[in-house]
Amino acid sequence: MSFSIRQLKYFVVTAELGQISQAAKELCISQSAITTAIKEVEHYLRQDLFIRSSKGVSLTEAGQLFLPKARQILVMIDETTRLPLSAAAVEGVLRVGVTYTVIGYFLPHHIQRLTQLHPNLKIEVYELDRKSIETKLLNDKLDFGVLLTSNLSNETLRYETFINSTRRLWVSSHHELLSAAKVSLKDLQKYPYIMLTVDEAEQTVLKYWGEEQPNVQYRTSSIEAIRSMVANDNGIAILSDMVYRPWSLEGKRIETITLQEKVPPMEVGLVWKGDVKKTVQMEAFYDYFHSIFCTPLFTKTS
Repeated sequence: MSFSIRQLKYFVVTAELGQISQAAKELCISQSAITTAIKEVEHYLRQDLFIRSSKGVSLTEAGQLFLPKARQILVMIDETTRLPLSAAAVEGVLRVGVTYTVIGYFLPHHIQRLTQLHPNLKIEVYELDRKSIETKLLNDKLDFGVLLTSNLSNETLRYETFINSTRRLWVSSHHELLSAAKVSLKDLQKYPYIMLTVDEAEQTVLKYWGEEQPNVQYRTSSIEAIRSMVANDNGIAILSDMVYRPWSLEGKRIETITLQEKVPPMEVGLVWKGDVKKTVQMEAFYDYFHSIFCTPLFTKTS
């Protein structure tokens, strides 16, 4: 059992802002992702770090003791990333293919951080569909793909998943389903469904719906359009926490509901050609994501 840099950052931001909703807005992630991360840290420490109330959160005594230590750890990590580069600094070109959702809601922050870490590394980013990325990887036209790993079709490609983003139901702030004790896919059939058409979202939706299909009234390639349509009560949608934001462009509220069925999460990670030997540039790119999402800060030994 362990916790990560990401979880530690979520704790610190929440402690500083005093509200999970504000922390989610600051970090551009869902409230549920922050709540889960904090619970995992509390489980590891075997102590509650926050007192929850309708007005927000405040630190417990244990939380007050833990906060400066958490800040110190994050500062040390940040300072490490700013160390002067050695003579063996990573340089050259790295070619990365990314899908629509990844380039819009996941990658930009990490490209910025990688640029700080390796200023002599030029990262060329190409937005492509999954099939095109697979083909270009196999033909050595790309070094990495960053995409939905659950959609991969070519078994000769290697991959590592870094994000498992829960898919939930999106509804308007006054939708009648918010008062329901439980919500199943069958309950949704009478409501107009808004279908996302990028990153093979429609195929994924139809798979987990099974025989009982959604009542699709609208199709769009724009997540922002879905956000506005849901907020205006034009329909409902099931999308991942990674792309969730609580407000539409018009400033209307969007709520989420966890469905009774086990809906598969959206899995995002790196993909590369199976028999290729990683270059120095590829190793730097891979090591960055592995350290952020897979390397624990602390690990229990007993």
